[in-house]
Amino acid sequence: MTARFFADIALVPGSTVSLPPATARHVQVLRMQPGDALTLFNGQGNGEPGGEGEFDATVQRMGRSDVEVTVGNYTATRREAGQTIHLALVMPANERMDWLIEKAAELGAASIQPLMSERSVLRLKGERADKKLSHWRGIAVAACEQCGRNRVPPIHDVATLAEWLKIASATADSGARLLLSLQAGARPLAEIAASAGEAASGALTFLSGPEGGLSPAEEAAAIACGFTPVTLGPRVLRAETAPLACLSLLTLGGARA
Repeated sequence: MTARFFADIALVPGSTVSLPPATARHVQVLRMQPGDALTLFNGQGNGEPGGEGEFDATVQRMGRSDVEVTVGNYTATRREAGQTIHLALVMPANERMDWLIEKAAELGAASIQPLMSERSVLRLKGERADKKLSHWRGIAVAACEQCGRNRVPPIHDVATLAEWLKIASATADSGARLLLSLQAGARPLAEIAASAGEAASGALTFLSGPEGGLSPAEEAAAIACGFTPVTLGPRVLRAETAPLACLSLLTLGGARA
C-alpha cells in the first residue's frame, strides 16, 4: 500500500511542490527516495466544492530538511461518514485523551471540542494547552493518514463547558444536540439518532462528560441550551469509551438498524 501523507498546501496535478516541514520529516523518517510513489491529501480536494479526494505523487528531490514532490493524478473519494458528527467532550485524564482523539478521527468525527468542567481531572491553559493541542492535531493527522480519511477533523481550542455552552446557545441552525447522560429518563441513543440526524442541517453534536459525569447544574445548563439527554444502555462506560461508542453507532450504521 502506498504511504499516505497530509499536506496542508494547494495541490495541482502536474506541479512540483515542497512539502510542509512536518510532512517532509515524515517522508524522511520513512527513508523514501527520489522516484518513490506516495499519496497526498490536503482536505480540500482539487478545488471542487466539498472535495475530499487524494493525489498520486512522486518524490522528486530529498534535501537535508526539505522534500520536493511532483503531483500526479487526482482521485475523488467518498470516505467521510454519511452524517456530520461534532464531538464535544470533557477531557479524560492521562494519555486517554490521545487515544480518544486517534479513534474519534478514525471513526469519522467531523470536529472535536476539548472541554473542562467542574469535575475535570485534566485542566489546561496557556502554553501547556497550546502544546497539547499541537500534539492532538498531530495525532488526528496520523490517524487520517492511516485510515484513509481525506479530511482531518479540526480540534478546537480548549474551553470551559460554561464558555462553550454560551457560544452554542447563540449559534442557530447547528443541528441536533445530544447529551450523554446517566440521569433517569434519558432516551436510548439508538431510538432517536436517525430522526435527530435529519433535523436542521443533518449534523449532530454530542456532549460527553468527564470521569464522574457532568454535575447536575452542568447537565441542566446543557439541556437549557437545547441538548437532549441520551443513554447508551444500563452499563456505565468510561469517559473515553462513551463518545466513541456513539460515533460507532452512527458512523458504522448501528443506530439506524
